[in-house]
Amino acid sequence: MIAAQARLVICVSLLLVGFHPIFASSTPGRPGRIFFLGSEYVNLQEWARSQGFQAQWTVWKDEIKITSANSTLIFNVDSRRAVVNGVSVWLSTAIAFRNGAAYISPDDLTTSINPVLFPSREPAGRLIRTICLDPGHGGKDPGNREGKHQEKRYALLLAEETKAALTKAGFKVIMTRTGDTYPELEERPQWARNRGADLFLSLHFNSADSRAARSVQGVETYCMTPARASSTNTRGAGESGAAPGNRLDSKNMLLAYQVQRAMVRNLGAEDRGVRRARFAVLRYAEMPAVLVEAGFMTHPGESQKIYSSAYRKQLAQAITSAVLAYQKAVERTAS
Repeated sequence: MIAAQARLVICVSLLLVGFHPIFASSTPGRPGRIFFLGSEYVNLQEWARSQGFQAQWTVWKDEIKITSANSTLIFNVDSRRAVVNGVSVWLSTAIAFRNGAAYISPDDLTTSINPVLFPSREPAGRLIRTICLDPGHGGKDPGNREGKHQEKRYALLLAEETKAALTKAGFKVIMTRTGDTYPELEERPQWARNRGADLFLSLHFNSADSRAARSVQGVETYCMTPARASSTNTRGAGESGAAPGNRLDSKNMLLAYQVQRAMVRNLGAEDRGVRRARFAVLRYAEMPAVLVEAGFMTHPGESQKIYSSAYRKQLAQAITSAVLAYQKAVERTAS
């Protein structure tokens, strides 16, 4: 009874104090904004209209769908998961609902949504030509282990197959390791920078350690968490300020989105989404960079695919098509 009374007092306090919105003055053409719990939010419906999109609530009432001729976005109240043209993208802040309207963090618009919908172009003459592939783990670090199978081996095999596909597509490809060695994590993106890499892709396979591990499957693509934002995955990397990898937040997101989209569409893999983390290889990257988790070694069916050369070749083709899509989106065509 005492606990119930305490919860009631907390809820009333939040309603009276913490959740009382302070509305910012809006100007014509600029989406309305509110401040609550110390954070700023943008009116999602007004943002949609300002971009020429249409917004409507679905029959579920907690889901808002935003559409244009070329794009469909789905957001859910109190959720960080958005769906952008059929691909899951995890936001840094959950969608809020106040007075009949949905609100999104302006940082999520800037670093998660706009980079995908409105990619920024590279300066004239700057081309995407050199790709650095980083096979995860290696040497003293086996990565995930399932029986006799070690992640480091399959990450290297995937990198070799991806190198072949990218080379055939016309790219120059360099690799942080070509054998069973262990370059230090922070040295990998620095090595790529010193060799003029335009993109950095770290290749991994996943594992789940819960009781339901054998049922967890799918693909994930990580890019660097924006400064002061919340990561989707905080293993070994908590909250922090800006890092070198944040200089290219928009390009990181676009590359991650294209990789995730290609794996989901080309392989039919379960979509676990574009996610954020401050992994060392992402923190220190000074070119657009992603970390790919291309399936779960702990899942009985997915692991057999990972161990299959034919499936890894499909993965390699998907990653190559993602790089080509990214290249098309950012390079300026000759006038």
